[in-house]
Amino acid sequence: MSSDRFTPVARRATLLGLMALAGCGLTPVYGTNGPANILRDAVSFSAPDTVAGFRIRDRLEDRLGRATAPKFSLDVQLGQTLTPATITMDGDTSRFNLVGTADWVLHSAAGSSLTSGQVETFTSYSATGSTVATQAAATDAAARLSVALADLIVSRLILAAPGLPQ
Repeated sequence: MSSDRFTPVARRATLLGLMALAGCGLTPVYGTNGPANILRDAVSFSAPDTVAGFRIRDRLEDRLGRATAPKFSLDVQLGQTLTPATITMDGDTSRFNLVGTADWVLHSAAGSSLTSGQVETFTSYSATGSTVATQAAATDAAARLSVALADLIVSRLILAAPGLPQ
């Protein structure tokens, strides 16, 4: 039995693929000249004065940095709905889905709208424990939802970053 896992043809194809990828002109998103650097420490954030708004601002600052002299401002509006996901034979709800939406608009320093969008995701939690356990699970689900929405917004902003004014 041979310990060589790659045949000469597979080795050649791998090397050709790597050479083609090296010459394609793509740059890493978080690299030195990547699109994420356009937004790094350049965005001020505005969100509702709620716990969810605080969490989303905190996560956005973690991902994009806190701007001292912002070139852009990001306005975020949040929405949440709670829906039963699992109902027992007795009619009790044993699991909930917390669905969140975030409408966002990125403005230039002059105030003109540059790009906007809406992201949506959900988290779930179990309601089968005690009242305290269910409340703790609901609080944790809301925190996870804010982080997920902020991460989706950052992903959309990074995709839009190459078209933004420098």
